[in-house]
Amino acid sequence: MEYSEDMKKRLRRVEGQLRGVLRMMEEEQSCKDVVSQLSAVRSAVDRAIAYIVSRNLEQCIRKELENEEDQDTQKLVEEAIHLLVKSH
Repeated sequence: MEYSEDMKKRLRRVEGQLRGVLRMMEEEQSCKDVVSQLSAVRSAVDRAIAYIVSRNLEQCIRKELENEEDQDTQKLVEEAIHLLVKSH
C-alpha cells in the first residue's frame, strides 16, 4: 500500500492533538476539558482509519481492474469492512 502525504499529515495532526492533551494534563486543566480533547483525538483517529482503509480499497480495486485479475471484488470490500469494524 502506498501511503500518501495526506494520510501522514492526518496522523501528524493527531499527534499534535495528543501532545496538546498531555500539556493540558501537565497544566492540571480540568478533567472535562482533557476528556473533551481526548474525544476529539479519538474521532480524528477514527476518521484517519476510515480514510486509509478506503484509499487502500480503492487502490486494490484499481489494481484488480488494471491487471484484469479474477479476484472477487466483494472479498476486497468485506476485508475493508472487517478492518473498519475491528478498529472499533
